[in-house]
Amino acid sequence: MAVTTTEYTGHRTEIPGLMVFDITSIGDQRGWFQEKYQKEKLEAAGLPKDFQVVQTNVAYNKDKGVARGLHAEPWDKYISVASGQIFVAYVDLRAGDSFGKVVTIKVDNNKAVFIPKGVGNSYQTLTEDVYYIYSVNDHWRAESYGNYPAVNMADPSLAIEWPISLSAAIVSDRDRGLPKLSEIKPLEF
Repeated sequence: MAVTTTEYTGHRTEIPGLMVFDITSIGDQRGWFQEKYQKEKLEAAGLPKDFQVVQTNVAYNKDKGVARGLHAEPWDKYISVASGQIFVAYVDLRAGDSFGKVVTIKVDNNKAVFIPKGVGNSYQTLTEDVYYIYSVNDHWRAESYGNYPAVNMADPSLAIEWPISLSAAIVSDRDRGLPKLSEIKPLEF
């Protein structure tokens, strides 16, 4: 029997609260369909029940090799892609035993990730025309932009093996100038 509904399978990671979800698609000769965010099914697969989406954003990246992050925004985040493939890197910036722990994976339209507040997140596009979708549980505010912790993606202490060298990647000056992990104070919640 063919799958007629989207199914989610959750996986815990080495960073507490960081969850990776495998998501099925329903397809035929016309293309595919997928529930990108279905609260009841995601909660059954491990998404925190108190995650309440208040804003959903799309970041379009036209070129392969675009890299953004590592930012620890002041909200929880659920990410996925509608088109293309990305390499994601996460680093725990919260005080505790997992401070500085790094997790990396590749994400395409059949994966999603839940990122708890205090975990720095970054991605690099591995294809052209990437549509990166993220839902958050607090509203973006211009006055807080740049006031939350962030770490330099090229920090050697993180030992992130970027598929496309950061020297060849498209990275903002702001992200290139971020501090190293050793220069930031662990976040207390």
